[in-house]
Amino acid sequence: MRWIESPGRFTLLLLLGFWVLFFSFWGVIFNKTWIFLILASYAVLLILSVVLIFLKSAKPASTSIIEEFEKTLSGRLYHFKCPSCNGVFALKKSKRNNKKTFKITCPDCGKMGVISPLPRCVEEEIPDKKSVNINFKCTNCGEFVTVWAEGAELYSDIRVFSCPYCGIEKNMNRI
Repeated sequence: MRWIESPGRFTLLLLLGFWVLFFSFWGVIFNKTWIFLILASYAVLLILSVVLIFLKSAKPASTSIIEEFEKTLSGRLYHFKCPSCNGVFALKKSKRNNKKTFKITCPDCGKMGVISPLPRCVEEEIPDKKSVNINFKCTNCGEFVTVWAEGAELYSDIRVFSCPYCGIEKNMNRI
């Protein structure tokens, strides 16, 4: 279904619409009785447009969400690797362990992903360069989460969508 997401589909609809309009004028100017054919063509274009718009808007949300960030084995912080951009980032939490799955945007590419309480582990070398850190605080339980990007600059609009300790589905406040 890649063709649904391409800009060519609207170009194709415009070209088809242009030709139907052209034949409409042709029929009027040369007194052709194509009225039913022209109306049917406009109906097909309208239905095709509605179907393509519906298919574009009905994309499943799971395509833009990374199923799970992978945890690296080395390092003193909790290091994670984004499977989308292969960026490595670090988290530090104020309480012992995250008990709940929580959602966060990747600090390198900005795609939303999930961090499991028991993430899949990978061997990965951690870059020496670190970005500035950003701190988040849960308004429900007071949990703090600090985020760094490893080897890259931090994505400008990073967010934590749920708390790793209490699991509340509410954006953590950036402090």
